Amino acid sequence: MTQQILKLSEVKLITGLSGSSIYRGAASGTFPKPIKLGERSSGWIKSEVDQWLNERIELSRNGEVA
Repeated sequence: MTQQILKLSEVKLITGLSGSSIYRGAASGTFPKPIKLGERSSGWIKSEVDQWLNERIELSRNGEVA
């Protein structure tokens, strides 16, 4: 299976979160951590972001997310 990498702008679009919220969540362990692609480039593994989003949807529908 081929992994897809998302840049920050794509993660923001998919999740509706701000860049600072994404980095804060990654630092606290509540959002997938980015991987280094180069000296000045990072990205997120799409399947991890998709899994996070599906978990948030499930929690929200069960009334567990404020």
